[in-house]
Amino acid sequence: MITGFVGPNGLRKNSKEYVNFEARWAMAAKAGYTLAFEELVTRNENRIYRLVLNITQNQEDAEALLQDTFIEAHEHLQEFRCGSRFSSWLVRICLRKVLLRFQEREPNWTGLDESAESNDDLVPSELGTWRDCPEKRYSKTELNRILSQAICKLTLLHRIVFLLRDVESFSTVEIADLLGLSLSETRSRLLRARLDVREYLNCHFSLVVSTEVNCAPSTEVGRVGPAWAIAKAAVA
Repeated sequence: MITGFVGPNGLRKNSKEYVNFEARWAMAAKAGYTLAFEELVTRNENRIYRLVLNITQNQEDAEALLQDTFIEAHEHLQEFRCGSRFSSWLVRICLRKVLLRFQEREPNWTGLDESAESNDDLVPSELGTWRDCPEKRYSKTELNRILSQAICKLTLLHRIVFLLRDVESFSTVEIADLLGLSLSETRSRLLRARLDVREYLNCHFSLVVSTEVNCAPSTEVGRVGPAWAIAKAAVA
């Protein structure tokens, strides 16, 4: 799981200092200070855009949904509770916009309702080790492209859960609240998503079943991101 994103002043977005700083800007924005809201936009727009782009896999949709998210946030700014995290509130608005977009394009789409997996469904059929260490054979850009392809193969719900947890660093409790799922359902979806990503990567890297091959982690892993390491381990 990615631990945070360093922003201005060296504050990480999941740190107590950043949350307090963000809360002060949110209070100022609610009081009518335009520059305060602009600062909140600047600090959150890259994260929201990345999330929407990863979900929709469409640049035009991502740009439109990013704009819609901040327009709605500004229009309903007085509804924001200052005891909450502004970034989480934005993500909630963003996800609602994304789901509405899917619903508009697919009238028969039933939303995030999916049958829950049984324990048997969550047992990987085969997990082995990769013949070569992908981190040593591929550049960061190429690894990100491959991982993006794997995430794109997930169902919408699994994709959202995987991205929120393993890319955007939300806790399972926060994800359950954002999506209206129980904690057990959220954990089940996350595990299913990780297993599906792992299965795709296994096929991509021509997996060989052997416990004798061990790849020592390289510095490339850290740069690609912990989501990659999680996908490799899957059930760890």
